[in-house]
Amino acid sequence: MLEGLARFWWALVARGLLAIVFGILAYAWPTISLAALIIVFGVYAMADGFFLAVKAVGNWAAMDDRWVLLLEGLVGIGIGGIALFAPGVTAIGLLFYIAAWSLSTGFLEIAGAIRLRKEIKGEVWWILSGFASIAFAVFLLIFPGEGMLSLLWLLGVYAIIFGVLLIALGIRVRVHKSEQELTEE
Repeated sequence: MLEGLARFWWALVARGLLAIVFGILAYAWPTISLAALIIVFGVYAMADGFFLAVKAVGNWAAMDDRWVLLLEGLVGIGIGGIALFAPGVTAIGLLFYIAAWSLSTGFLEIAGAIRLRKEIKGEVWWILSGFASIAFAVFLLIFPGEGMLSLLWLLGVYAIIFGVLLIALGIRVRVHKSEQELTEE
């Protein structure tokens, strides 16, 4: 698993950067309409899912848990597709779509981190990103009536935290790969 992550370390960083950009846009345009939020979220979820699916397929032979990563990618693509191709969804419906996506992503991130724990120190970043996803989903499910503007702000905070944690993991994996290459020489 570590070899696969190291090979595609840039995908972790790209996912993190996409999340941070999404989070910043959520703050830059607080009066964004529901339709625009649906489109932005749909594009983000699909892009995130695409990066995961590419990583899983690109590393198919080298990864034992390729199905977990592929499933996480497909969930992101599916939830993003629902958001993009059913824009008439109500605010509460979008909230539950986002909560389901965040909850499933969180559990799958933690599962991946547990597998990575056997190969590298520093997997805590991946575990923390999983817990951040789960905490965000639980909050949305407990307080569904808070409104879309507050959801936008919460989504922005979550995206920035999640993005920073993924970038930290990507950098850690890249450093580990560089250390391995130096010891092999």
